[in-house]
Amino acid sequence: MTQLSSSIVAAVSLGLGLALLVVLVRGFRNELKKVPGPWHTLFTDLALKISIITGRRMYYVDSLYKKYGPYVRIAPHEVAVNDPAGFAQIHKIPGFDKSEWYTGLTGLPRQMVFSMTDSKMHAARRRLFARPFSRTFLLQHWHDTIRDMTKFAVHRIHGEAVSAAPSTIAVDVMKWWTFMSTDISGRLMYGHSFGNLETGQATLKLMMMNGKVNGAVNEFPFLKVVGRVLRYLPIPAVQEILCLNEILIEQGRSLLGSVRASDSNSNIFSNIAAEAEKGERTGLDEEDVLIEASGVIIAASDTTAITLTYLVWAVLSRPLLQKALEDEVDRLPDDFGDADLEKLPLLRAVIDETLRLYGAAPGGLPRSVPADGALMHGYFFPGGTTVTTQAWSLHRDPELFPNPLEFSPSRWLNDEVSPAAKKIYHPFGAGARSCLGVNFASMMLRLATAEFFRKCKGAQLASSTTDESMTPENYFLIAPKSHKCEIVLPQAQAQA
Repeated sequence: MTQLSSSIVAAVSLGLGLALLVVLVRGFRNELKKVPGPWHTLFTDLALKISIITGRRMYYVDSLYKKYGPYVRIAPHEVAVNDPAGFAQIHKIPGFDKSEWYTGLTGLPRQMVFSMTDSKMHAARRRLFARPFSRTFLLQHWHDTIRDMTKFAVHRIHGEAVSAAPSTIAVDVMKWWTFMSTDISGRLMYGHSFGNLETGQATLKLMMMNGKVNGAVNEFPFLKVVGRVLRYLPIPAVQEILCLNEILIEQGRSLLGSVRASDSNSNIFSNIAAEAEKGERTGLDEEDVLIEASGVIIAASDTTAITLTYLVWAVLSRPLLQKALEDEVDRLPDDFGDADLEKLPLLRAVIDETLRLYGAAPGGLPRSVPADGALMHGYFFPGGTTVTTQAWSLHRDPELFPNPLEFSPSRWLNDEVSPAAKKIYHPFGAGARSCLGVNFASMMLRLATAEFFRKCKGAQLASSTTDESMTPENYFLIAPKSHKCEIVLPQAQAQA
């Protein structure tokens, strides 16, 4: 080995040694060392990051709760909280601000209402969505459109199931629910459906994969460089994954002129665009409008489809429950609307229980401790510490929900859910940062569920749909490991 080579090796070794020393010193001086947790979390967040990119974060954190208790250190500057009192403190109004983690999750060039960390900025932006996402506005302007599109989606599911009669064919309901929610979101935001239901093909085929990619890049920023290189590969699927946000923004840009020319006040995009016209008073410009519209479409599409997918699986796995739900919705008038559905106790209970066990975003909700710190459960958390709660664990707390792993809509029917349990039930987020599209999502869930169990009476799970295939992966949102949920219709129903 030459003298130069020896010098390089010595310099590298010295650098690595100093870096390791810094990590060790910081770990031993870590102000969170009194919080229970694996020893290595004093020094590194690598185990947490690996659980994130492998789709197992919520399981990893839940296992740590079982071992260490309701407050557990999961990274050098992050603590997971599975305590109702801590949950209330973190998510009260005003509560702790979102952590910087959200900024990188969307992959968008600017912050949007979902990712804004500053509570005042978020409140101002959220007010722009208040009217177009209110239940009153949706009922007045969009109820019939949503109802008709949910009916069409179920018609397509039924049609595919009977297309090979008298034999049976397995139909992936997750595919059709994703087509439906994407098309409806497009109609509400742009006044323009993506045409997925009509063609039976996904216009934006890899929307969920885009979320996985953004999540991985958020955890390992060096992947941004890799992504910039991969964009130049002449492979359509790769380009769609890496450029989905730009595709949506450009689609919105092409529609912006026609939206303004239509002088319509029913389109959500036009409502926000009108606010942008006010300029400095709102702090909103055209690019912000396009980004917000893109974000809503991405958020609404996967979340609603995932919830409906797990609802169908859970109900079809329980024939007695399925029959009871079919009988309840069968008594509806042919021209039923959302107001009729709100009066159906079993339908409501089935949706509530699905959201408890399989809400689309049950993983971590990271928040940043205020600058002056916070005291929780006898532990002091310095300002800037990340504290995270997850519905996956809180919704499975046996002290709040007896027999927590059992899918039991009766707990909602028989008033078995305590006030304490209702306070931590948060399938749409919590506090001031709860989902702004909750009215929109709830309407879609009710209308689609009712129509499915009326039109597809007697549906059964296909042999390909098992507990194993439906095991949730967790890439911020959850999804079945198989990425599908197939059903079949009995021949008698198929020929009806």
